[in-house]
Amino acid sequence: MPDILHETRGAIAWTTLNRPAARNALTFAMYEGLEEQAKRVAADPAIRAWVITGAGGKAFAAGTDIGQFTEFRSGQDGLDYEARIERAPSSIEDCPKPVIAAIAGFCTGGGLAIAAACDLRIATEDARFGMPVARTLGNCLSMQNYARLVALLGVARVKEVVFTARMVTGAEALSAALVTELLPDAAALDARALALAETLAGMAPLTLAATKAALVRLRRAQVAHADGDDLVAMAFGSEDFREGVAAFLGKRPPVWTGR
Repeated sequence: MPDILHETRGAIAWTTLNRPAARNALTFAMYEGLEEQAKRVAADPAIRAWVITGAGGKAFAAGTDIGQFTEFRSGQDGLDYEARIERAPSSIEDCPKPVIAAIAGFCTGGGLAIAAACDLRIATEDARFGMPVARTLGNCLSMQNYARLVALLGVARVKEVVFTARMVTGAEALSAALVTELLPDAAALDARALALAETLAGMAPLTLAATKAALVRLRRAQVAHADGDDLVAMAFGSEDFREGVAAFLGKRPPVWTGR
């Protein structure tokens, strides 16, 4: 089976991240598949809304597949990586159709970045959200991804989540408005995602497109002059990052040195 699946349900595009054995960890091909699908959805007048979800009921997406980091040797590798994967969330934001993230289980790292780029997020009660990079890899986020999280959670909550690497529960996510609804299980989540998408499909498309574009422009304008390339290069080019990758793949605790 492909790692990413696309289907159409009436006027609804439905994308499933399809690596359940790996908690739908995102490969570069999956990021590219999301970018390509965003362009198809945008160009198809018959499609009025888009749902993105994860297979298996255990995870939306548990970050980027760590095995792809083993060849990184410098800060430039990190900059190239961030530029490459940024095309997926940016394409979701630039798609004029409303996009719903239907989240069951873990939504962490790159998975949270994708969900944050969607317009609405609904989740199961057992969903967990996080950016555990301070505990796992020792890297950092791009400025765009920091800005997306701050727009949703605020500065204080983003610091707390990143600094402590803890998982935010579904109930906390609902309270913080990170998600708008909680559902009891994956089956109920899928049914509600389809119903919500059909509701959005019946709304005035230009109103939705204009509102979406306006809010994206406001957020991007706030970070347009905030260059974070030096921070990405520092983290991804560090000995700590290489140690984090090796420790993660070796299933052992990392030993941080601050270098």
